[in-house]
Amino acid sequence: MSTLILFILLSTLTVAYGGGNSADQNPFTPKAYVSRYWDRHVRNTLSKPSFLLSKASPLTAADTASFTNLAATNTLSTRLPDFCSAAHLLCFPDVRPSLEKHTKDVNFQFYQDAQNFTNYGTSRPSGTDSFKNYATTFFSRPMNDFRRYSRRSAGHVDRFHNYGNDTNDIYENFNTYGTSAAGGSGEFKHYATRANFPELQFTAYSDRSGGRTQSFSSYSEDGNSGGQNFTSYGKDSAGAGNEFLSYGTKANVAASSFANYGSKGTGSNDTFTNYGVLMNVPEETFQSYADGTVGGSESFSNYRVQANVGDDSFQSYAKNTKEGTQVNFNNYAISANPSSDTFKGYAEGAEGDYKVGFTGYGVNTNATFKDYAKEGVSFASYNTSSSSSSIGGSLVKRWVEPGKFFRESMLKEGSVMAMPDIRDKMPQRSFLPRSILLKLPFSSSKIEELKSVFKVSDNSSMEKMMMDSLGECERAPSVGEIKRCVGSVEDMIDFATSVLGHNVGVWTTQNVNGFSKNVMVGRVKGMNGGKVTKSVSCHQSLFPYLLYYCHSVPKVRVYEADLLDPESKAKINQGVAICHLDTTAWSPTHGAFVALGSGPGKIEVCHWIFENDMTWTIAD
Repeated sequence: MSTLILFILLSTLTVAYGGGNSADQNPFTPKAYVSRYWDRHVRNTLSKPSFLLSKASPLTAADTASFTNLAATNTLSTRLPDFCSAAHLLCFPDVRPSLEKHTKDVNFQFYQDAQNFTNYGTSRPSGTDSFKNYATTFFSRPMNDFRRYSRRSAGHVDRFHNYGNDTNDIYENFNTYGTSAAGGSGEFKHYATRANFPELQFTAYSDRSGGRTQSFSSYSEDGNSGGQNFTSYGKDSAGAGNEFLSYGTKANVAASSFANYGSKGTGSNDTFTNYGVLMNVPEETFQSYADGTVGGSESFSNYRVQANVGDDSFQSYAKNTKEGTQVNFNNYAISANPSSDTFKGYAEGAEGDYKVGFTGYGVNTNATFKDYAKEGVSFASYNTSSSSSSIGGSLVKRWVEPGKFFRESMLKEGSVMAMPDIRDKMPQRSFLPRSILLKLPFSSSKIEELKSVFKVSDNSSMEKMMMDSLGECERAPSVGEIKRCVGSVEDMIDFATSVLGHNVGVWTTQNVNGFSKNVMVGRVKGMNGGKVTKSVSCHQSLFPYLLYYCHSVPKVRVYEADLLDPESKAKINQGVAICHLDTTAWSPTHGAFVALGSGPGKIEVCHWIFENDMTWTIAD
């Protein structure tokens, strides 16, 4: 009898635990197997961790057998949609056009269901359009495509409030906002604020417009990782007033590219405020600001001011402008910590005799300034002072979220402290059964095979996502570290018990209540009797299936603390915190030292275990 037939027969059986007969109680499902695996390998009387076991594969016994056979014969891709749906994985769907055309002004409040939205407000005469919330949800939407908003409108007022905020969108594409519009105004407030791992493409905002005022307030602020590409803002416009505020402010480890802002404009008044300010480890490229403009004024304030390390390139500011254009640039790369900065082509090729203002260029030893105008243009002011007091010394710490790091002394009953945003912002996924996992490739050397399984396109954001995770998994461990990436509950149990022994427990913060607010610390309990110990911490990686990066962490203390509402004193959460007692090997620019002061090896550093991350310790 074949394995598949056997599993199908067995899947019809149920075992009654407490009188029920649901599929989860079938002893041959992956979840039931994981429960038995825990009993065999963890030797204590602690309750089974429901939050961990809930991440086991939801597949039925029959589906497990079927997909295992497909994986073994390299044909899993033939049933990829079924596999991704049944196994609760992250897969990019085929996006089919779903055209939405509206002939009258519409005030959208919420629009969640479109993955391809095309032709909104095209050729609209006068009137007002308001689009308040598009795809704003905390849950994952792997792909969004929005095309042609208010194209060729005349005297029309457009308002777009929130696009993709608080999402786990992996890829967002917004094309042509207000292109070729005449008169009227456009207002775009928040694009992908607090998005997690975004790959953002924004193309053609108000290009070729005439006599139109437009503002863009917030692009990808407070984002986490990912890449951003913004192409063409107000290009070839006449008599326009363009305002852009806050691009990538306080984003974390993001790569960003911005090209063609106000290029070849006539009589335009362009202002850009805050690009990459307070970013952490940014990789930034800005190309072509106001090149070839005639008349009007150009102003840029605060380019990656108080950013933390990273690399930076700015090419072509007000290049080939004509006489009568007023040009000012304030505060370029006055960083919190040194970075690599290159600025090329400031007013190069400009015609006429006029002054350009440039105040505050870089305090870093790695900064270079090349190819500014040699004749006909003089700097009104140019400051390379290392002082950042004019920006405000308090900004140095702002890119580290309040409460993200704290001292061990704060973990005492009655203390009130800031709780960071501990919500899990990764796409929701499940582990795979080990039987399937073992038959799938998992290495950067086999990325083409892996891409074939999940139908991943070359040079796509999904390919980058997988390569980044594989690279971290394959990275050599640091001194004294033991590490492993795991894609099944069984593998995680095996790794934790190999490091700590079989008398272990696993802990995580109970819920997210109190995030981004002040909380009061109630009863505090030290794990393993409050002794200095080692732990195994596990953090999610972005991959089609649930993948955790687990590593041993020596010389720590782990605490469980009741968290209370400071006003009512009611318990709202039970937090788990880990305190690293040896920070000798940490970088001097680590966020913990930016937030707390001091440096490597001089202080201990504590942090909360975020939602769906976890730490293993020896059980009491």
